[in-house]
Amino acid sequence: MQGNLFMARIPTDSSSPTAADQKSVDPDSIIRRYTERSASVGIIGLGYVGLPLARAFTQVGIRVVGFDVDPEKVQQLNAGQSYIRHIAPPTVAQMVAAGFRATANFAELEKVDAILICVPTPLTRHREPDMSYIVNTTAAIFPHLRRGHLIVLESTTYPGTTTEVMRPILEAGGLKSGIDFFLAYSPEREDPGNPNFETSTIPKVVGGDGIAAQRLAHALYSQVVEKTIVVSSAATAEAVKLTENIFRAVNIALVNELKIVYERMGINVWEVIDAAKSKPFGFMAFYPGPGLGGHCIPIDPFYLTWKAREFEVATRFIELAGEINTAMPAYVVHQTAQALDRRFSKGLNGAHVLLLGVAYKKNVDDVRESPAFKLMELLEHRGAKVDYFDPFVPEIKITREHPTLAGRRCIPWDLKSLNAYDVALICTDHDGVDYNALADNCKLLVDTRNATKSVKNRTAIVQA
Repeated sequence: MQGNLFMARIPTDSSSPTAADQKSVDPDSIIRRYTERSASVGIIGLGYVGLPLARAFTQVGIRVVGFDVDPEKVQQLNAGQSYIRHIAPPTVAQMVAAGFRATANFAELEKVDAILICVPTPLTRHREPDMSYIVNTTAAIFPHLRRGHLIVLESTTYPGTTTEVMRPILEAGGLKSGIDFFLAYSPEREDPGNPNFETSTIPKVVGGDGIAAQRLAHALYSQVVEKTIVVSSAATAEAVKLTENIFRAVNIALVNELKIVYERMGINVWEVIDAAKSKPFGFMAFYPGPGLGGHCIPIDPFYLTWKAREFEVATRFIELAGEINTAMPAYVVHQTAQALDRRFSKGLNGAHVLLLGVAYKKNVDDVRESPAFKLMELLEHRGAKVDYFDPFVPEIKITREHPTLAGRRCIPWDLKSLNAYDVALICTDHDGVDYNALADNCKLLVDTRNATKSVKNRTAIVQA
């Protein structure tokens, strides 16, 4: 859904549903439909979160209608095709055969019993939350809101979004949360490309706007996940998601800083971490890299720092971690320039650079917030000519932060042509790459991921 905004207007009382003269909804009757799996689910946003979620519900026999504003995605899914690498076309075909259907017609929301929202929550250029996807999605739901609906936000956001942003929009017509419809938050915990976990095996945190919403959300997700963790409120559930990823961001910043310090001392940070993680308690291994990528870690901390200002609280530790991680692409470019100077007595200006990997992590086709894009821009700003190779990303699609890179295509993998590059820079450590052959055929190889740790010929390798 990235790059497409719902254009629904914020509702007013004169154009909305009403609860007048109607009895309150009985949550127990709705829960029975969930446990009998006779209820239907609508999922808005069919990307890296929404599509696996649709698969999980479909697999247990619950009818799912997927909603997306991208007609190409809708067409592909209904034809049994996939645009996400780790969800194969046969899986989508099985979903369709089991009753799954995608649509761009939001009027069909009236026919489903629960609505799960899986839309992007990016940052603005000023590193403030961009709530437009959530606001416009909620406004698009509003004309089709009916009594008994359960609405669950899964998008990562700051504490208070569900009740402070969504609830007023949905209640504008007279229906009341907790009485006529039910509002909850359950953070997505997808890890694209991780073969050890899928939606159904990852514990699901749920928090509701009131006890009834909490019970309904727990009952619904219990049909598809092995374990549901119920917390006291939607805001608590929102805070859980932020805490998980802030924890990772801060620790990654720490090892990124240690990498810089140890490099000056002539110490290999990767060796240090490998030895430290042998301790069976009190240590958890995190690894440095060329910068943060993905839909969560680079973004989530800033959602909390923004919200904390409302309470006059300074989040200095989180902001420092953000500064360190944001600075890593510039550090990698500096190290690459130094390596060129030491090896060939030349700088980046006029150098021919091959960037290896543009996905934000290995073995996936997901490029959201990838540090590779910043690296490309920084290298070209220094006068370098940059090509890229990534077996999972044949072409760079348009992104809001790096629109000038759109349309660039992956070069063919040809060992003979590697020697034409002054330097190859490993940004993403995909498993399918022959790093021994890479080291044998490159003039200079800069490794930011320790991908070459097992390579014997290290004459051209520089760690960065």
